[in-house]
Amino acid sequence: MDFSERLIAPTDFATYLLAACFILYALAKYFYPKRFHEFSMLPITNQYFFVHGKNDELNHPFNIMLFAAQILCVSIFVFLLFKVFNPSEIEGNEWLFLQICTAYSVFVLIKFSLEKIVANIFSMDALINNYLYQKLSYRNFLGILFFAGNLFFLYVYPPTAIGLIIFGGCLLALNVIALLYSYKKNGKLILGNFFYFILYLCALEISPYIILYKSFV
Repeated sequence: MDFSERLIAPTDFATYLLAACFILYALAKYFYPKRFHEFSMLPITNQYFFVHGKNDELNHPFNIMLFAAQILCVSIFVFLLFKVFNPSEIEGNEWLFLQICTAYSVFVLIKFSLEKIVANIFSMDALINNYLYQKLSYRNFLGILFFAGNLFFLYVYPPTAIGLIIFGGCLLALNVIALLYSYKKNGKLILGNFFYFILYLCALEISPYIILYKSFV
């Protein structure tokens, strides 16, 4: 009788990173249970913004924990994209995930800083802070969906090109819907300053993603 070793390929660093994300979500829920419950109801009601979005709370520990988890979850998903579409890059670059994580973090923080600077120049700090808080909250919620998607692709169904594209496309559509909702909520202000809104949209919402896409390709 011939024996063959049963080798189970480890999920390496992804398991530890997803465990870290789970811990961050658990800590957020443990220390801020009411806030987490209201946050989890974002797709249904806007109560979270009415209660917590009036003041500048972007640096609140709750937001920081969810933002850190968002960075890890999005970076893992991008890594899976490389794994499917460009596996040779993973084989030849052992620091790829760290580079993805760093690039995404720097991109988001620079974009956030530019928006804060623009808000300060035009004396619109209160309004832009409220908008940034809404955008951060929606994207932190999408981070939870990325977390669930990563679990599915890593441990339930192996990632495929079609599966990743469909999942990523759905989350991208949800992100666009969230942005459109924020614009609709501030519709009167936008119509009154339509020219500046178009400049903002082109300079800080569209062009950064075009640059990121070109860099990615």
